[in-house]
Amino acid sequence: MQLIHITTSTGVLAGRNDATLGVQSFKGIPFAAPPVGPLRVCAPQPMAPWQGVRQADHFGPRAMQLPVFGDMDFRSNGMSEDCLYLNVWTPNTGATGLPVLVYFYGGGNIAGDGSEPRYDGAALAAQGIITVTVNYRLGVFGFLAHPECAATDGSIGNYGYLDQIAALRWIQTNIAAFGGDPARVTIVGESAGSVSVSLLMASPQGKGLFAQAMGSSASVLGTMTAHSRADAVRFASTFAAQIGAPTGAALRALPAEQLLQLAHACSPEDCNATIDGVFLPTSPFDIYAHGRQSHVPLLVGWNSTEVPHMFVLGDQPPTVANYHAAVTSRFGATAPAVLEAYAAHTDADVIPVATALGSDLFTGHSTWLWAELQHQTTQQPVYRYFYDHPRPGMRPELGNAVSGLAGGVIHTDEPAPPAPPMAVGAVHSADIEYFMGNLATNLVYGWDATDHAISAQMQQIYLNFVKTGNPNGPGIPAWQPYNGTGTQPVLTIAALSTCAAERQRERYIVLETLRSTP
Repeated sequence: MQLIHITTSTGVLAGRNDATLGVQSFKGIPFAAPPVGPLRVCAPQPMAPWQGVRQADHFGPRAMQLPVFGDMDFRSNGMSEDCLYLNVWTPNTGATGLPVLVYFYGGGNIAGDGSEPRYDGAALAAQGIITVTVNYRLGVFGFLAHPECAATDGSIGNYGYLDQIAALRWIQTNIAAFGGDPARVTIVGESAGSVSVSLLMASPQGKGLFAQAMGSSASVLGTMTAHSRADAVRFASTFAAQIGAPTGAALRALPAEQLLQLAHACSPEDCNATIDGVFLPTSPFDIYAHGRQSHVPLLVGWNSTEVPHMFVLGDQPPTVANYHAAVTSRFGATAPAVLEAYAAHTDADVIPVATALGSDLFTGHSTWLWAELQHQTTQQPVYRYFYDHPRPGMRPELGNAVSGLAGGVIHTDEPAPPAPPMAVGAVHSADIEYFMGNLATNLVYGWDATDHAISAQMQQIYLNFVKTGNPNGPGIPAWQPYNGTGTQPVLTIAALSTCAAERQRERYIVLETLRSTP
């Protein structure tokens, strides 16, 4: 591959030109100073310029994290606190003024990396846009609101989100050197990455750093909800005392690996956003309800089987009696309203209805509310989709191998277990490879012509929206933005995609009523 040199605000990069793909790539670009030593649990600081040419042909290290998700496959250069790197893919045509897609990975704010193959930006870049993936700090490294680590402006916690802000500012300064237009940046994420997008829209620090936004399967308005400053500080103080590092200095002096292991007992919810008065001046709901978020075009959606029916039923058999008991146990006096909206009249109804309820509780309702409030309080177009295509079965040629969902095969000497049945509906995160054009990077599933056709359509949705702010185009069913009538258009993405009026609105309204009830 041919070396390509780009001059950025901090120095010269040497990336790679892949003539076969028609794409240039620049990997492992530092966008902030390494957040180590005195910079641990601190807002990201500017990157010092380097001398000479920096090789940008490999991914930087991933953020500190434990191996908690089996569907993650990393190409990163190890793991380190020194993790604030981004990756850029751009067409090799020499074009300028190109629109830019910036992807924030999911993983519950405790795992993930911009090097994962499912986020690879080459396929979309080959079709005329610039794609960027961004690393950000995770777990206690990214979100611990220790009182002695508050900044002079009063901000505290949210360091992973401030990493994302720093990356977007770097993009504003430097993306033109890669052929991009800083005025045409679209941010996108899935799961925790989608929560990030909703928070970047809510934060005053995000204003002007992007022109459009897309989110898949979650928002901060119900998924990974923000903590009050008092609660976040209380948790951080208790945690620091429990691990024997009660002061900010002691916390920063711990070896990174030791701190990672000590944080093992933390809940993922402990790594949510903090309403600190600066990054988040007030609650995200209040910000959206009063129209104080970024007024940008928005495209959002979620999957049909975000969680299985066991999310509601636990290990109980799927009967009407067990379903009613589970809903009553969860919702108490408000259970009748839920059972009316999510009605199961026969045992055969229970699995699909419990799946719908669980999926809405997990991500669907929060994503719906994000779209609703953006429509109600801005004059910007809002588009909503529902993804309902199941992954195919696992490839039979895997043989005696055990594999994660995202790619790499681990060979064993044990006989191969029977292949699991094909999923019913679209499970959480299954849309990523389709949208990003990366089915080929996932070696587990037997992708067929239908999968590739759906992926081509989904890529086109992303490309159209990034380029124009409108997802419509050839091959996409006519898809109107929110219309304000209560019968909002929703594109269902499946083997035969269709666009029709919302059919389940009353369900989301019931869940919103319950959310807002003291």
